[in-house]
Parts: sequence; structure tokens; C-alpha cells
Amino acid sequence: MSKAEDVSKFERQRQEKLSRIKELGAEPYGNRYEGTEPAEDIKSGFNEDDTTQKANCAGRIVLLRDIGKLIFMTLRDRSGTIQAGLSKKLLGEQWQLAKLLELGDIIGATGQLGKTKTGEITIWTEQVVLLSKCLLPPPEKFHGLADIDQRYRQRYVDLWANPEVMERFKKRSAIVTTIRDFLTSRGFLEVETPMMQTIAGGAAAKPFITHHNSLDMDLFLRISPELFLKRLLVGGMEKVFEINRNFRNEGLSRQHNPEFTMIEVYQAYADYNVMMDLTEEVISLCLEKHGSGKQIRFGELTIDFTRPWRRAKYADLLKEYGGCDINDIDAVRAKARQLELDEAQMDNVVVVNEVFETTVENNLVDPTFVIDYPAQLCPLTRRKKDDPKYAERFELFIGRMELANAYTELNDPAIQEENFHIQLRGQEETMATMDSDFIAALKYGMPPAGGLGIGIDRLIMVLTGAESIRDVVLFPLLRPAKT
Repeated sequence: MSKAEDVSKFERQRQEKLSRIKELGAEPYGNRYEGTEPAEDIKSGFNEDDTTQKANCAGRIVLLRDIGKLIFMTLRDRSGTIQAGLSKKLLGEQWQLAKLLELGDIIGATGQLGKTKTGEITIWTEQVVLLSKCLLPPPEKFHGLADIDQRYRQRYVDLWANPEVMERFKKRSAIVTTIRDFLTSRGFLEVETPMMQTIAGGAAAKPFITHHNSLDMDLFLRISPELFLKRLLVGGMEKVFEINRNFRNEGLSRQHNPEFTMIEVYQAYADYNVMMDLTEEVISLCLEKHGSGKQIRFGELTIDFTRPWRRAKYADLLKEYGGCDINDIDAVRAKARQLELDEAQMDNVVVVNEVFETTVENNLVDPTFVIDYPAQLCPLTRRKKDDPKYAERFELFIGRMELANAYTELNDPAIQEENFHIQLRGQEETMATMDSDFIAALKYGMPPAGGLGIGIDRLIMVLTGAESIRDVVLFPLLRPAKT
């Protein structure tokens, strides 16, 4: 019998029980249900000396043992689990309903709180209410939904079948709240900028295109909010941030989802050093509040978050791990050929960066700020005064992944316009266009500033030990299921 036939047979059997429940006059898809307490609160508040203590809990049945005139059910709610004991003696006429309840059903149970002979805290149920009938098969024995692809496609099952998954997403929410509270306590203003834009700007990436029927015009789902947030600096909002969804029409991988969450932060009169300090402080705070120490297991790696974090120049790391001098382009190209990179048609700076990514990034396990990138790679970044070949930019790497990117922002409109022209060469495929309005904004005067972007999904991966971005995104994009 095929899996589909198994499901169909299971559903027919449950439909039959659904009909019998209706015949009893019970509502299988219940109404408002009040007065409940979280399961963990009920257990923590249990007083063994109080023989009159009552409890009321609602949750999904994840374990069920029917031993004749007594049924033990484990209910799972948002906080955890608690056992409900159902007996024919206590339930009276409701016993017929109790005998029709199954794994996966959502019920409410009210009764006296006590302990079983084995010492398990139990609601000795005096009233049971069916709140939602489960008609499809729950995961085998409720030991978890094991099929990875099915878990991603049916996150609504994964969340209650695998408690550790629920905990990860609760932790994700708590981490985002910590970041938001940290920034607002520092005087940053949370803002919202357009997700549909007439120009795909702020990053070099291929956008998703949509069409506005009324205006008969194409729009782009944003690849970055950067240029709009900088406009707010021009307008006088000196400290702003946005927790935003970005969209890039690129590949899927362990570290990439086409729709992802970033936080971008801009502070007037600051620079990339200020952004470095802020980044280290806010991530360390998240680790302190939601982590399990300064060392975290991440797959095969152990990451040490002990402060201060390493700060190393791009050129120095290239020499350390790549074995070549950034100023000796012949040596860099020779290294690229050794690495079997097709460097012949690449610009010099692109070859340098390809060698860097191949030789350096896999060695950056503990938090490392890579600072002072080649200026040609950074069209939105201010150059270093003492060596304009380099830009005041850093990327933060943790666990061999880039987690953050920050600049001392370029605010000279003439240089910015020239850099845009250079950046747009050869980017026809990405549909990149000059943002003339942003240049106009700079001409009104943007204060010197530091800007920062942190990848929330990747940060959650590291802090929760999840090795795939799909494990920290509730509904990741997937290929169509095979039928």
C-alpha cells in the first residue's frame, strides 16, 4: 500500500469518528475556550499539599494510552506538555467522547491537579472539550517528524511534532526583540522603507520583478533598503534602523534563501569603527541572554565568542591564508590559476576577491572583523584618507559565514555618482539603474555616517546551532514537491 493510500485510509477512519462525535452532539471544531493556563505554569505551580487545586489546559494530544476505563493523554501547548487523566467515573456522559479522541486532536481539559503513582503531575479531568479534530496522520508515535523535506513543507506539523524546532523559533523571536530593544535604548528610531522600488539599488544583486497594473509599470522587490535609509539621514533622522525582508533572485543553498531578513542600522557622525563596536556589543548581548556560554557548537565547529573579537585587515588575511601580496597582481593571478579559478577575463580586483573568498573565509571560525577592503569593491563606501586604495568597510565572519557588512558611508555626491557609473558597467543582467534621486539627496547634504547590515537568519543559525538557513526560516522557499 502506498503512502498516499495509507493517508487516505487513515483519514477515512478519522472521518468515521468525526461522524460519531457529531452524533453525540459535540462540536468537533470548538468555539472560544477561556481560563486556560500554560502547561509549564500549571506544573511549576503545583502544590502537593493542596487537595483542591484545579487546572485548565488546552493543547494537542501527542501521546495517548487507553487502558480500558482510564485514558492518559499528554497535551502539548506553547509552553510544554502536561498529562491529563480521563476516567469513566469522573467524566460520566462525556466518557463516550473521550473514547473517540485520538492523537493530534486539540482538546481542553479541566479538573483537579494531582499526581499519579509514578509521580507525574496530572490533570484528573472532570470536563473535556474537543476544540479541533485532527483528520490527517500525525508523525509516527509523535517522536518527531524526521523527513527533512517534509518538515520544511509542513512546518505547521514540524513545530508541534519536534519541540526543539518550536524552541528555536521562540528563541529567534526573543533574539530579534533583544536587538530591537538594544537599539531603541540607544536612541535609534525604527522605520519602514519601501519593499517595492522603482530602482533596484543598494546592492549588486539580481532582483525579482513585479508589475503594478494601475500605473502600468514594473517594480522591483527590494534587494536592500540602504539608499532609502540614507535619505532619512539627509532628512535629519540621525539614528535609524529597519528590520526588513530583502529579496534576491539568486540561488538556494545552506546559507541562502531568496527571501531573507536583515537589520540595517545608520548613525550620523559615526564611522565603521563605531559600527564595529555596536555589532560586537549587540551580538554579545544576544549570546549572553539567549546562548549557553561563550563557546557554541556549530556543526563540526566550536566558536569562541570571548571578547575582544579579532580585527584583521583584508590584505593581511590574504597574505596569511592565501600566501600572496595584494599589491602583486601577477602573484594573485598565479594563485587563482593554482586554485583553478577562471581568472583570465576578470578585472584585477575581482581576481583578488575570488582568491580571498577561496583561501581566507573558510578559516574564519571565531568572530573576525575583516577590515579595509579594496576600494573598487565598495562603491558606497568612504575611502581611507591615508591610503585611498582601501575603503573603510568591514565584514564580520563567524563560523565561516559572513554575518555583517558595514561602511563609513560615502557622502560626496560627485564621487558617488562616478562610482555608480563604474558599478553599473556590465550589470545589465541585474537590471541595475542609476538612482538619480539618491544623488540629488546627497547634494542636499548627508552627514558623515556609519552604516551596518546584519543577516538575521545567519545570526540565528549561529546562535542556535542550526546548520541550514531553512532551519531558521519558518517557511523557506522550496522546489515544487514531486507528485
